[in-house]
Amino acid sequence: MKVLLDTCAFLWLVTDDPKLSLLAKEIFLDSGNELLLSAVVGFEITVKYSLGKLHLTEPPKEFISNRIQANALTELPISMNHTFALQNLPLHHKDPFDRLLIAQSIVTQIPLLSPDEQLSAYDITRLW
Repeated sequence: MKVLLDTCAFLWLVTDDPKLSLLAKEIFLDSGNELLLSAVVGFEITVKYSLGKLHLTEPPKEFISNRIQANALTELPISMNHTFALQNLPLHHKDPFDRLLIAQSIVTQIPLLSPDEQLSAYDITRLW
């Protein structure tokens, strides 16, 4: 199964944070799953790191690249179709990073791994 990771799911998975749900851990550890990391996540992490709102053990480029490789994640670029899907999204959630992840989930029809219950208001499969 393909699964799209939201930012906190990615950060919690690669740091083995106790906030992870049992299902999230199972999905992460199942080698039959393909875990996708959107460029949106890289954008959000870099912005928050630059603003001093997120502390990492190394700069975002190295942190993210090293975790992608170590965890065999697949990168998901942002396409024009993803951005165009934003125009049809209701404003249940106003965070621009999450909205673009929702759009990617809708366009690709890939479930989104996220603890954010607000995302369930959209026509996506949210796993947690």
